[in-house]
Amino acid sequence: MKQLSRLILVGLLVLGFNNVQAQDEDNPWLIGFGINAVDVYPTNDNSANYPTGSFGSEFFNVNDHWNVVPSISYVNVSRYIGDNFTFGARGSLNRLTTLGGVSVSNLSYYAVDGNVKYNILKNTKVEPYIEVGGGYTWVDEIGFGTLNGALGATWWFAENVGFNAQFGYKHAFEDYGVKHFQHLFGLNIRFGGTDTDGDGIYDKDDACPEIPGLEVFNGCPDSDGDGIEDREDRCPNEAGPKEFNGCPDTDGDGIPDIDDKCPDVPGEAEFNGCADTDGDGVADPDDECPDVAGPAENNGCPWPDRDGDGVPDKEDICPDVVGTVANEGCPEITEAVRKSLRDYAKTILFDTGRSTIKDQSAGVLENIIGILNEYKNARFNIEGHTDSVGRASTNQRLSEERAGAVRNYLIENGIASERLVSAGYGEDRPIASNNTREGRRTNRRVEINLIQEDE
Repeated sequence: MKQLSRLILVGLLVLGFNNVQAQDEDNPWLIGFGINAVDVYPTNDNSANYPTGSFGSEFFNVNDHWNVVPSISYVNVSRYIGDNFTFGARGSLNRLTTLGGVSVSNLSYYAVDGNVKYNILKNTKVEPYIEVGGGYTWVDEIGFGTLNGALGATWWFAENVGFNAQFGYKHAFEDYGVKHFQHLFGLNIRFGGTDTDGDGIYDKDDACPEIPGLEVFNGCPDSDGDGIEDREDRCPNEAGPKEFNGCPDTDGDGIPDIDDKCPDVPGEAEFNGCADTDGDGVADPDDECPDVAGPAENNGCPWPDRDGDGVPDKEDICPDVVGTVANEGCPEITEAVRKSLRDYAKTILFDTGRSTIKDQSAGVLENIIGILNEYKNARFNIEGHTDSVGRASTNQRLSEERAGAVRNYLIENGIASERLVSAGYGEDRPIASNNTREGRRTNRRVEINLIQEDE
């Protein structure tokens, strides 16, 4: 038994050393152990010491010819090398009490064999095989080489544990060698496949070897159970349909929640799943006035229009006075207003022969300023006129200066300079006869006239 212990130890050491190598197949390693029976009948040796009976009577004559020790008497270590082939090594021992038809006195038997096995069927409950190989055998300290052949089968009654039966013949070429049969009965245990994540799928077949998964997904998980493996699932922790790559669509607007800025409110794709209640092109979350249409530049709110004339304050030159769109939010200047300006302007008084405005004209000028402030987008021409008394050049200069004096007064009192132009026409545009005192008084005047935009 000491030799058997050594044999088992060597086998396990060999197995452990080789098993640290990278594996390529499911459970590529196998260790087998059990009892072996050595049978010298029939060997077709016609000598007196080895009579030959019929194959049936001799080969299966267990009681008379099989040598068996009642303990583990063989250990086999093998590795799958691909294409149904397995390479292995086996050590066995026995005690021979019958050598053919001759009784012997406990001859020792030791054998070390190498073998190549071909599985006729694979991945079945019962796997038959053919084995060939060679080795070296010692009978009573006499050693000789052998050429071996065998038939066998393993019945896998558990996933990786099976019962093995093998019937083999070992042919000795030396004359002193013992030709004999050796039969094996024992257990085979296969192992060595790596399953890092413990999901029952070996790493070589596991697309996600470090994460427990499902066989249907080649070892990859489906965390949310939606039928889409996590690797292809944009939302691996939330169940969703395949059309959305595994993501849910809570509001049912056809936009998956992961892309939906408003996942609980149905919306439109152009607004990333949000609604535009007022239809102004600004999504509700960005719309400060979601129920009232307004431009995007004002955050979805309508522009203020204080006077309610339809012209927003930012474009309304007269934001506090109702006007028209055509007149940029300012009221249109009626003929009556124009006449009022002309009438007021004619009553502006100057010092005789000079362009100095008399103080008593202040009230008139205030009325004029009030009218101009109501029409802030309108431009006006201030015209100066004289009678025909005196030199024409003097009258021309005086008319220009008086028109300029009125313009300056209006500017100093808040009227924008770009709205006012002034001109003098001297005595060239009389509106009454210069032959009468009343006519000359009428001709000495200032007029304020609206400048039309097409002028």
